[in-house]
Amino acid sequence: MLGFHTRIRDWFRKDLKASLMISLVLNTTWFSFAVGNAVALAIGSWLFLNDHITIGTTFLIVHYTHMLLGPIERFTQQINNLQKATASVIRILDLLQSERKVLDGPGVRYPDGPLPVRFDGVSFSYNPGEPVLQDISFELAPGKVLGLIGRTGSGKTTLSRLLFRLYDPEEDRVLLGGHDIRDATITEIRAQIGVVTQDVRLFEGTVRDNLTLLDRTISDNILLEAIEEVGLGGWYRILREGFDTILRSEGLGLSAGEAQLLAFARVFLRNPSVVILDEASSRIDPGTEQLIERAVDRLVKDRTVIVIAHRLSTLNRCDEIIIVEHGRIVEQGARSLLAEDPNARFHKLLKTDTGEVLT
Repeated sequence: MLGFHTRIRDWFRKDLKASLMISLVLNTTWFSFAVGNAVALAIGSWLFLNDHITIGTTFLIVHYTHMLLGPIERFTQQINNLQKATASVIRILDLLQSERKVLDGPGVRYPDGPLPVRFDGVSFSYNPGEPVLQDISFELAPGKVLGLIGRTGSGKTTLSRLLFRLYDPEEDRVLLGGHDIRDATITEIRAQIGVVTQDVRLFEGTVRDNLTLLDRTISDNILLEAIEEVGLGGWYRILREGFDTILRSEGLGLSAGEAQLLAFARVFLRNPSVVILDEASSRIDPGTEQLIERAVDRLVKDRTVIVIAHRLSTLNRCDEIIIVEHGRIVEQGARSLLAEDPNARFHKLLKTDTGEVLT
């Protein structure tokens, strides 16, 4: 937190200095033109009073002097834009020269169908000395559904990021289909794993592009099947331009439920072997939740699934349960056994019957 405060303070000082320099240039320009207009008016008036020029010529002198203001202002603004562009180019070059920390492996050929997932003593931290996960070990059989429970900040989402290989573990390994995910290429991992989160990212473009993510090889018939599969058939049929209808940035104009169902349709189109549902229904109203639940029922069929739970109802379809606290697994086992064990944390959680899990 102290480092963040220091960076914000430094940025504020630099921004203030830049703003003062811009204001100085603009105010100097305006002051110079004010003086120039006054001088032009004075000279024109003197020449007119001494019968050297006419009143029309006097007006032209003042008018031509004033006409210089627009081009000079635009030139000053262009210099400002050039400075910003130069800074942006430097930043882009820095990004292009930065080295990826997550590198492709030699490659793995994954079989069709659901794949097993295994965490083998995994530890991870975003910042040195601040562990987020510590010695995480579990195995999820192919085709099974795992419910992952824990308070905010306990490390649930970090587990999904490691499996999706946004980061690599610091210790031991994560296995997908019996292979260390570091042996696979990034493309192979992303092809096998589909993720649906509570924050759906849509961009300004057609429905087709938002669903396919610009993959032109997917036909409209396949798109329509995915739309019907998640229960958006009625919504699609009222679109005047069908899949060519333009969606606004960040899904403006769509309800939270419709945006969430579009995210499910994306996963159906990819047909992954493993699906991660990261609190995918936590922001949905009860009416739309029924559509989401039906979409989830279809999605988990014949796939290995990890559900990061927010509502107790989401856990009904789970085969296994893991509870995480402070980056460690404090309870794991079959859902049916934990639900019946009066000493289990999961049993006590069900007894509270609040509808919510842990926040």
